[in-house]
Amino acid sequence: MTVTDPETIVGLDDEETALRRRRWARDRELRAPRSPQHLSTADFLTLGNAVCGFLAIYSITTGVLIPHITNPDAAPDRHSAATAVTLLLIGSMCDLFDGLVARKLRSSALGAELDNLADLISFGIAPAYFVAVWGMVSQGSNRTLSALIALTVLLAVVLRLARFSAVKMRPGVFQGMPCPMGAMTVIAIVLLDPPFLPGLLAIFGAAYLMVSRIEYPKPQGLLATATLCWVVVAIGCLAAWATGLPGGDTLMHVGAFAQITLAAMAPLLVIRRKVGQKVGDVRARRAESRLG
Repeated sequence: MTVTDPETIVGLDDEETALRRRRWARDRELRAPRSPQHLSTADFLTLGNAVCGFLAIYSITTGVLIPHITNPDAAPDRHSAATAVTLLLIGSMCDLFDGLVARKLRSSALGAELDNLADLISFGIAPAYFVAVWGMVSQGSNRTLSALIALTVLLAVVLRLARFSAVKMRPGVFQGMPCPMGAMTVIAIVLLDPPFLPGLLAIFGAAYLMVSRIEYPKPQGLLATATLCWVVVAIGCLAAWATGLPGGDTLMHVGAFAQITLAAMAPLLVIRRKVGQKVGDVRARRAESRLG
């Protein structure tokens, strides 16, 4: 929306000009970003995302890694794992809402930088740490390989965030799988605890999708509402699994498989479209040859 300087409008008397100048100054102040010394409402949501990422790492360390070091035969604590994943889901909700709030209200000059740093913690370092810890506690695993794949996840998120900041994208789409979806896909694979090598390959595939040029739709409008509902359902599945409720294991597995399926839908649609184009080209050439 363009705000016109009242002094440029012809035919206004002094009182009306003064009134319009006050309104113009107020509107310009409301639309201007806050100074770096002040945090906006959206910035507090972004900081909440960073806090959730740190607490998720802390929960996995105290509830899974340290007990495994002190007693290698002990089973990983479900409650700690579910708490960590729930924290990251809450972080993804903060990441979803901070952009919406920033567009509705004033944003600060720190907003974009804070968002990237918070995303790096919650959707880069935290899922990479999950993979590394999984490689330490899972049977038949290899710590070196799991550390390398964890590093791959982290670097993929770093590159994804850098490209998002430096490259202008088409409106309404992300180029590459968004970091929150990539992080939750990696964690879904870890929660399923698949055989070690297939699990590493699946995690590598998720990291590749984050730096790929495959387009994913942005969560806006109905898609944002669907994303929020999915997060709430996922938290419920994790709670049922952590507390040992009947059917909790099934709910967790269904939720994890659903997350992986959602992440794979975009590349599958791209493959389907390309195959359809090639089939159409072949049919067109055959039709031309018959006419010729």
